[in-house]
Amino acid sequence: MAERRGSSEPESFIQALDEPRRSQVRELHDLIRKTAPDLAPHVRSGMLAYGTYRYRYGSGREGEWCRVGLASNKASISLHVVAADESGFLAETYKERLPKADIGKSCVRFKRLEEVDVGVLEELIQKCSKMSPPGAIEG
Repeated sequence: MAERRGSSEPESFIQALDEPRRSQVRELHDLIRKTAPDLAPHVRSGMLAYGTYRYRYGSGREGEWCRVGLASNKASISLHVVAADESGFLAETYKERLPKADIGKSCVRFKRLEEVDVGVLEELIQKCSKMSPPGAIEG
């Protein structure tokens, strides 16, 4: 896989990927931009990131993170959807609808885009863009 850590622009990040991953990440990038146009794209921590928010842990520590993230890892593509409500983390509610994906609290991992229903990912991204991230603070 091509080196991409130094890439600061989303387009450069995508272009640095090898095929077929480049096409798959491009398709997901376009889907995120179409589905959540208010979440500005950037590169953060070695992945494509969309939107930002400030958070505070129970310990009082504060930071900033992205609302949606898209990573191209050696073994998989990871879609990070940072959203939760009183019933739990949004990504976890999609386990049955994305049976071939490995799903954690805020992450949906799959080896190839063909393994998942893109319409379901679109719904997940749209819901995430409207929900509050866990620990989010104003200002």
